[in-house]
Amino acid sequence: MTNEQKQQIIKLRQDGYGYATIASSLGLTKNQVSAFCRRSNLTGTKAAVHIEEKPEPNCCRNCGKPLTQTPGRKPVKFCSDTCRTHWWNTHLDKVNRKAFYSFTCACCGKPFTAYGNNHRKYCSHDCYIADRFKGGDCHD
Repeated sequence: MTNEQKQQIIKLRQDGYGYATIASSLGLTKNQVSAFCRRSNLTGTKAAVHIEEKPEPNCCRNCGKPLTQTPGRKPVKFCSDTCRTHWWNTHLDKVNRKAFYSFTCACCGKPFTAYGNNHRKYCSHDCYIADRFKGGDCHD
């Protein structure tokens, strides 16, 4: 957790936001936020029930640097491609993977799944080689 994120937590907690709302807006876990609040004596007040909107902290989700937003464009969440790549690589549970396809291997007949390629024919490179060059003598 960066110093900028710590300052944002203090500010948002004083504005009445709860742990979960702060965590989701800063890209942290609820446990990280609550532990920091416990260490900083920011506990004891329950978050306001009527706060529905998420705070706009306007800082990078990865490093916590302040961001500059360009009017008329989509709001940025990261200060650089490096930060964006690092954050997504460390938060793989948040990646929404929808492109799983189911197939039957043209060589051995076994069912298999592939991600991102809806034109697969073979379950493995060995099946491809066997079907293409050895006349269909696949592994079984």
